[in-house]
Amino acid sequence: MAAGHSVDVSGWLAVFEDAVQRIAGRFTRREPRLAARAFVTGLLSQAERKTCWQLAEQAGYRQPAPLQRLLRTAVWDAERVVSDVQGLLVERLGDPQGVLIPDETGFVKKGTTSVGVQRQYTGTAGRIENSQVAVFLAYTGAGGRALLDRRLYLPEQAWCADASRRISAGVPDEINFATKPRLALDMIDAAVRAGIPAGWVAGDEVYGADPELRAGIRAHGLGYVLAIGCNGRVTVNDGRTRIRADEAAARLTARCWQRMSAGIGAKGPRDYDWAQVVIGTCGNEHLLIRRRPETGELAFYLCWSPRQVPLATLVRVAGSRWAVEECFQSAKNEAGLDHYQVRGWTGWHRFTALAMLALAILAVCATTQPAEPADPTRPARSRAPIRLTLPEIRRLLNTLTARAAPNVRHALHWSTWRRVHQARARQAHYQRRLRLPVT
Repeated sequence: MAAGHSVDVSGWLAVFEDAVQRIAGRFTRREPRLAARAFVTGLLSQAERKTCWQLAEQAGYRQPAPLQRLLRTAVWDAERVVSDVQGLLVERLGDPQGVLIPDETGFVKKGTTSVGVQRQYTGTAGRIENSQVAVFLAYTGAGGRALLDRRLYLPEQAWCADASRRISAGVPDEINFATKPRLALDMIDAAVRAGIPAGWVAGDEVYGADPELRAGIRAHGLGYVLAIGCNGRVTVNDGRTRIRADEAAARLTARCWQRMSAGIGAKGPRDYDWAQVVIGTCGNEHLLIRRRPETGELAFYLCWSPRQVPLATLVRVAGSRWAVEECFQSAKNEAGLDHYQVRGWTGWHRFTALAMLALAILAVCATTQPAEPADPTRPARSRAPIRLTLPEIRRLLNTLTARAAPNVRHALHWSTWRRVHQARARQAHYQRRLRLPVT
C-alpha cells in the first residue's frame, strides 16, 4: 500500500483481536472477560472522557457497574496483563538495540483519598499541584515505541508511614517507600528478567544523578546515556582529576565538536554539536556534551557501554529519550491514561494496564505502514499526506471496531441514570455540609 493513502484494515483488526485474545485467559469468568474487551474498545473510542460511565454507555451497558467491578473487585491480575502487553510489543517492536526509558508523569487530582496523592511537583502541570506521580518505563526501537511498565510513587511520610491511609487505599503490606530512580531500576530489572530485547537505557537528570541506578544498569550489561546537571562531577585524566561537567566542556577546543542529528523531530531534524570526554578509568565511560548551535546552550550526559561504541550511537540513544514524552502524550490523548476516576491501589494498576494495552495496539498498528523517511526538502505545497499518526489510527480503528450506534431510548436511559446519580450525590453533599443525617 502507498504510505499515507491506504489502510491495512484486516491487519489492524488482526492486531486488535490478537491483543484482546492475549489477555482473555487472565479472566476466569465470562463477564469480566467481555468487560475487559469493552473497556479496551472504549479506550480507543471517540468518547470525550474514558471513565466507567462513558465507556459503559459506549459499550451498550445499562449502568457502569460491570466496568466498575472490572477495576475494583473482579478476580484478575493486572501485572499478568502487563506481561501480555510486553509480549505483544516484543513480538512486533522488539529490537536488540532498543532503548528502555524511565520517566515520571503526573495526574492532577482533587481531594486526599486517591492513592499516592499529595501536593508535589509534577511536570504535567509545571508546578506543585495536588497530584499523583508515577514512574513509567517506555520502550523504543526501530519498529516503534510504547509503554512497558509502571510504578506508582508513594510519598514517604504522607503515605508509606500512614497505616490508615494505606489500608483505606488498599496498598499491599509489602509496598515500601522507594525513590523514583529505585522504581525505575525495579522496572528495568523486571524487563531484563522478562527477556525484553534492549541494549540501552536513557533518562533525564532525575535518573542520571543516581549512582545506584547506574550501577544496576551496568550489572545487566546494558549501556546508558543519562542526563546530568552542569554541576555534576566527573573524573578525567584516568581518574586523577574530578571536575564539574561544565568545566570539562570549557576545556574543549573547536576541533572536539561534531555536528550530528539526534533524529527527526516534529519540526524537522534535531541537529546539534556534540563532543565526548573520556571519564573514569575503563575507557567505556564518557561525558557526552550537546551544544545547541543557535544559542550555545549545553546539555550533559553520563554514558557507559559494555564495549566501545562510536559517537553516533551515543547521540542516537540520547535523542531517543524524547520517545517517552511522545508515549505519555499518546497514552493520555489517545488511550485515556489520565482519565481514570479510581482511588485505590488495585483500580489504578488495572486501569493503567488496560490503557497501556490500548496504546500498544495503536503502536503495533502503526508498524503495518511502510517506512517513510522524512524529507525536509519536499515543497510545503505538496499534497502528499504524511504517514498515519496514532491519533488518525485510533479514529479509523474506532470506526472499524465500534458497535452500532445506540438508539434514542438507550441515550435517554443514560441521561436519566446520570442525573439521578448526580442528584443523590448532591443531596448527600448538602446533608454533610448541614451536618444532617445522610439518607
